[in-house]
Amino acid sequence: LFILRKLDSKTMVLLAAAICTKNGKPLVSRQFVEMSRSRIEGLLAAFPKLIGTGKQHTFVETESVRYVYQPLEKMFMVLITTKASNILEDLETLRLFSRVIPEYCSALEESEVAKNAFELIFAFDEIVALGYRENVNLAQIRTFTEMDSHEEKMFNAVRQSQMEEAKSVMKKKAKELSQARKEAQRSGRSRGHAGGISSSEYGGGGGG
Repeated sequence: LFILRKLDSKTMVLLAAAICTKNGKPLVSRQFVEMSRSRIEGLLAAFPKLIGTGKQHTFVETESVRYVYQPLEKMFMVLITTKASNILEDLETLRLFSRVIPEYCSALEESEVAKNAFELIFAFDEIVALGYRENVNLAQIRTFTEMDSHEEKMFNAVRQSQMEEAKSVMKKKAKELSQARKEAQRSGRSRGHAGGISSSEYGGGGGG
């Protein structure tokens, strides 16, 4: 799942947050700058090659960006930042991102991440705004996302009610139109019988 946000990249420190496989395949990605899907996929695909194997570092840099990451069994939680960002703050933010995932996923599996992608995205948005970390903790993130979820459920309930009402009105109108057509057809047949002349009437006139 990819969510894009169009913002001025010059003001950004945290460029993107992603959960990806060991091979760099993105499962959930939240970009905080205007970035094409192919660009973020390319950055994440390059990530496993940069960290190599058996290394215990928590960040790695290229000429343009810094990857701050934490292994999560078969996956990685990865933050892509500018090289000017504060690495200590990045590591603290990374820990919070990593703690959020088990809050919404019952297991650290690809299927769980995919199933809860939108909840994870909402939680990511509570952690970071405009590329900078918000002053929030895990409990606050949970509260805020539940509030968002409640509002969404209320909106969906109202929309569903409106749709049901519209269907009911349309059904009623269709029934009224059908009834009107039947009445018009009956009325037309009645008029046809009343104004017709039978063959016996013709025969009667000839005998006079």
